[in-house]
Amino acid sequence: MAEHGLSEKAVRRLVRKYLDEIIPHFNVLSYYKLGYNVAKILVNLLYKTSVDYQDEAALEQIPKRDVVVYLMNHRSNADYVVVAYVLARGVHVSYAVGEWARAWPLEYVFKSFGAYFIRRKFREPLYHTVLERYVQLITRNGVTQGIFPEGGLSRDGKLRPPKLGLLDYICRTLADPAFDRDIWFVPVALNYDRVLEDRSLIRELIGEGDRPSRLAQLGTVVSYLVSNTVRLLTGRLKRYGRVAVNFGAPQSLRAWLTTARAEVLTRAREERLPEIERLAREMLTRIGAIIPVTPVPLAAAALLSFGQTVVTKDALLERMDQLRDRLTDVNGKVVRGGARIAEVWDRAWRMLRMRRLVVADGDTLVVLPRGRPLLEYYANSIAHLVPIRGPRLPFHKAHEVDTTLPRLNT
Repeated sequence: MAEHGLSEKAVRRLVRKYLDEIIPHFNVLSYYKLGYNVAKILVNLLYKTSVDYQDEAALEQIPKRDVVVYLMNHRSNADYVVVAYVLARGVHVSYAVGEWARAWPLEYVFKSFGAYFIRRKFREPLYHTVLERYVQLITRNGVTQGIFPEGGLSRDGKLRPPKLGLLDYICRTLADPAFDRDIWFVPVALNYDRVLEDRSLIRELIGEGDRPSRLAQLGTVVSYLVSNTVRLLTGRLKRYGRVAVNFGAPQSLRAWLTTARAEVLTRAREERLPEIERLAREMLTRIGAIIPVTPVPLAAAALLSFGQTVVTKDALLERMDQLRDRLTDVNGKVVRGGARIAEVWDRAWRMLRMRRLVVADGDTLVVLPRGRPLLEYYANSIAHLVPIRGPRLPFHKAHEVDTTLPRLNT
């Protein structure tokens, strides 16, 4: 009121506007009947879904009365649907959803599923005070939440630096003396053989400022839906490979505070946030350690490790086997890690061929120039586990390194 010269009535109207925008209207019927069944159909229509790793012993140690917050890496807008579908039979998750979904009918659908909306780049202090109070209210009341500490979708496939706002709000719930429960952060890692919006995500990294208009984006979405509906009706729709979800060991917030000094939550923001950032980075490290290694990222990393346009299939299979062994050495979570490497390649090859990223010429594989940025994008999802580059095998002199290939400008 003092800062903007507004009356109390005007400020209360503004607060009510923010509340109406943020607060969901959870509907059990929508979530478990409509939402779950639609998610089941869509996810299984597009992907083979699996939970390949979860630290069951540690997860079972979480007391029933404590609060659980799932911290997830953000690969695709489908992450919301995939994780909700995987967890639906055990728990309902309230997501923090960005303003991209505040359009009819998505806004109504997400709110009926219990999601709350946030403006990611809105700096108005009153709005953030209202948002903080709401997040702390649902935390005190034991609502299971799902947030993306990266704050947005990865553009280059790598994990992004953390955003601290929501995590700070949740942590500060413990500053309330009346709150006697603990908060547990569960790391969740997702990876895909195909991210639905991958080309749109990397477009800005290939051409500076190459961001399509809203109308162009809508046209792309409509074209995608129409073409895939036609494929579905004619029986030509093929799955996009695998989406895998892993759950790591949870972190108790009260236990963490013993290492960071409990009074950190009552400090001024500029003194508190460095400690919250340390927690966020620790959780992102845990997420990164359990990223599922699906066939396409493994094949992409192996192809790029040669630094060449042309690779023989035998050399590629050997390199994939080497990378898988190295991933096993660092406790990487390789999907179907016991399968023959030729089977893993066959699964990746279907997607690489369908996306026109790589072509086969006899026993030789050729990386197409326009396909290289997408290969980088998928290889980057596991690059923190194993280096992409490796020793080059001897090739015919005609197989020179192509320095003109498009690359992601990270």
